[in-house]
Amino acid sequence: MTGQSVLVYDGDCGFCAASVRFAERRIGLRARPTPWQRADLAALATTRERAEREVLWVEHGRVYGGAQAVARLLIAAGPPWSPLGLLLRVPPLRWVAHGVYRLVSANRHRLPGGTPACSPPADRR
Repeated sequence: MTGQSVLVYDGDCGFCAASVRFAERRIGLRARPTPWQRADLAALATTRERAEREVLWVEHGRVYGGAQAVARLLIAAGPPWSPLGLLLRVPPLRWVAHGVYRLVSANRHRLPGGTPACSPPADRR
Protein backbone atom coordinates (compact mmCIF):
# COMPACT_ATOMS: atom_id res chain seq x y z
CA MET A 1 0.00 0.00 0.00
CA THR A 2 1.21 3.51 -0.74
CA GLY A 3 1.15 6.38 1.71
CA GLN A 4 -2.32 7.40 0.52
CA SER A 5 -5.17 6.88 2.97
CA VAL A 6 -7.86 4.38 2.01
CA LEU A 7 -11.59 4.64 2.70
CA VAL A 8 -13.07 1.13 2.82
CA TYR A 9 -16.85 0.96 2.43
CA ASP A 10 -19.61 -1.48 1.48
CA GLY A 11 -19.71 -1.39 -2.32
CA ASP A 12 -22.97 -3.36 -2.40
CA CYS A 13 -24.81 -0.76 -0.32
CA GLY A 14 -26.43 2.04 -2.31
CA PHE A 15 -26.48 4.36 0.71
CA CYS A 16 -22.76 3.78 1.36
CA ALA A 17 -21.81 4.30 -2.29
CA ALA A 18 -23.91 7.50 -2.41
CA SER A 19 -22.22 8.71 0.79
CA VAL A 20 -18.78 8.17 -0.74
CA ARG A 21 -19.81 10.06 -3.90
CA PHE A 22 -21.08 12.89 -1.67
CA ALA A 23 -17.73 12.97 0.16
CA GLU A 24 -15.90 13.10 -3.16
CA ARG A 25 -18.04 15.93 -4.56
CA ARG A 26 -18.84 18.07 -1.53
CA ILE A 27 -16.21 17.42 1.11
CA GLY A 28 -13.14 16.69 -0.96
CA LEU A 29 -12.28 13.08 -0.18
CA ARG A 30 -8.51 12.78 0.23
CA ALA A 31 -8.29 9.02 0.19
CA ARG A 32 -8.67 6.17 -2.23
CA PRO A 33 -12.27 4.93 -1.91
CA THR A 34 -12.32 1.14 -2.05
CA PRO A 35 -15.28 -1.22 -1.70
CA TRP A 36 -14.36 -3.87 0.85
CA GLN A 37 -15.51 -6.51 -1.62
CA ARG A 38 -12.54 -5.59 -3.89
CA ALA A 39 -10.00 -4.67 -1.22
CA ASP A 40 -7.01 -6.64 -0.04
CA LEU A 41 -8.19 -6.46 3.56
CA ALA A 42 -5.19 -8.32 4.95
CA ALA A 43 -2.84 -5.77 3.35
CA LEU A 44 -4.95 -3.04 4.97
CA ALA A 45 -4.60 -4.74 8.38
CA THR A 46 -8.30 -5.41 8.79
CA THR A 47 -10.84 -8.20 8.40
CA ARG A 48 -13.94 -8.89 6.38
CA GLU A 49 -15.99 -8.96 9.59
CA ARG A 50 -14.92 -5.46 10.50
CA ALA A 51 -15.39 -4.14 6.97
CA GLU A 52 -18.91 -5.58 6.87
CA ARG A 53 -19.72 -3.84 10.16
CA GLU A 54 -18.43 -0.31 9.57
CA VAL A 55 -16.74 2.11 7.20
CA LEU A 56 -12.97 2.10 7.67
CA TRP A 57 -10.29 4.75 7.25
CA VAL A 58 -6.80 3.27 6.85
CA GLU A 59 -3.93 5.71 7.32
CA HIS A 60 -0.24 5.06 8.02
CA GLY A 61 -0.96 1.46 9.00
CA ARG A 62 -3.73 2.39 11.47
CA VAL A 63 -7.37 1.48 10.98
CA TYR A 64 -10.18 3.71 12.25
CA GLY A 65 -13.76 2.51 12.11
CA GLY A 66 -17.25 3.94 12.18
CA ALA A 67 -17.59 7.49 13.49
CA GLN A 68 -13.83 7.79 13.93
CA ALA A 69 -13.35 6.91 10.26
CA VAL A 70 -15.74 9.74 9.40
CA ALA A 71 -13.81 12.05 11.74
CA ARG A 72 -10.54 11.16 9.97
CA LEU A 73 -12.15 11.78 6.58
CA LEU A 74 -13.21 15.26 7.72
CA ILE A 75 -9.81 16.06 9.23
CA ALA A 76 -8.02 15.02 6.05
CA ALA A 77 -10.37 17.18 3.94
CA GLY A 78 -9.02 20.33 5.60
CA PRO A 79 -10.97 23.53 6.31
CA PRO A 80 -13.85 24.02 6.75
CA TRP A 81 -14.36 20.31 7.54
CA SER A 82 -11.33 19.58 9.73
CA PRO A 83 -12.59 21.39 12.88
CA LEU A 84 -15.72 19.22 12.82
CA GLY A 85 -13.58 16.11 12.45
CA LEU A 86 -11.42 17.17 15.39
CA LEU A 87 -14.52 17.75 17.53
CA LEU A 88 -15.79 14.26 16.72
CA ARG A 89 -12.65 12.82 18.34
CA VAL A 90 -13.24 14.45 21.73
CA PRO A 91 -15.57 13.07 24.44
CA PRO A 92 -18.48 13.57 24.88
CA LEU A 93 -18.97 14.39 21.17
CA ARG A 94 -17.07 11.20 20.32
CA TRP A 95 -19.66 9.17 22.21
CA VAL A 96 -22.55 10.98 20.54
CA ALA A 97 -20.95 10.48 17.10
CA HIS A 98 -20.56 6.76 17.84
CA GLY A 99 -24.24 6.48 18.75
CA VAL A 100 -25.38 8.39 15.69
CA TYR A 101 -23.12 6.29 13.46
CA ARG A 102 -24.56 3.05 14.90
CA LEU A 103 -28.12 4.35 14.41
CA VAL A 104 -27.46 5.28 10.78
CA SER A 105 -25.59 2.03 10.13
CA ALA A 106 -28.41 -0.09 11.52
CA ASN A 107 -30.98 1.76 9.40
CA ARG A 108 -29.05 2.45 6.19
CA HIS A 109 -31.43 0.22 4.20
CA ARG A 110 -34.22 2.68 5.10
CA LEU A 111 -32.29 5.83 4.09
CA PRO A 112 -32.17 7.48 0.63
CA GLY A 113 -30.19 5.27 -1.73
CA GLY A 114 -30.58 2.30 0.58
CA THR A 115 -31.43 -1.10 -0.83
CA PRO A 116 -32.07 -4.54 0.70
CA ALA A 117 -28.31 -5.17 0.25
CA CYS A 118 -27.77 -2.42 2.86
CA SER A 119 -29.62 -4.36 5.56
CA PRO A 120 -27.53 -5.57 8.47
CA PRO A 121 -27.17 -9.34 8.81
CA ALA A 122 -30.04 -11.02 10.68
CA ASP A 123 -27.88 -11.64 13.77
CA ARG A 124 -27.35 -7.87 14.19
CA ARG A 125 -30.92 -6.63 13.63
